[in-house]
Amino acid sequence: MANFCDNYEISENTLALKPAYNLEYSTIVLEGKEEYYVRKTPLELIKRAALIGGAEYDGRRFAVSYLTGIKKKVPIPINPQKNIYAFPTQSPSQMDCHWIFFSHVNLISGAASVKKTIIVFENGKKLELKESAHILDKQMYRTWMCVKALSGEFPGSR
Repeated sequence: MANFCDNYEISENTLALKPAYNLEYSTIVLEGKEEYYVRKTPLELIKRAALIGGAEYDGRRFAVSYLTGIKKKVPIPINPQKNIYAFPTQSPSQMDCHWIFFSHVNLISGAASVKKTIIVFENGKKLELKESAHILDKQMYRTWMCVKALSGEFPGSR
């Protein structure tokens, strides 16, 4: 049975937000073994979750950029107290941008010659993306930098 909803609250169990190309819903949320079909866009869900986590999306984006020097495809600390960090696979303004939740990624698998990558989450669930493994590895590293900067462990973060 499909789980349709008007809204969705990002939590420690959220694995990824996938854009949906459907008139009935805008996002497919991967949470544990479940999928939810939500009417709001992935970016709308990220922005709302950032507010619930204590700050506006733009403020979090600016802070991460300031602390790490990252200017594009900036990872977002949704709720650092709950260890919820997400990174975009493309510019968030792009329709095909997926949001991946850092703490759940177990493996990024893909050949350098093929622009197709599989993310394997800690629970075994898989997500196929068109971005290269190199791009996704870079986003994982940037998110790690974000986590370290907010904890004061990254050089130049304080």
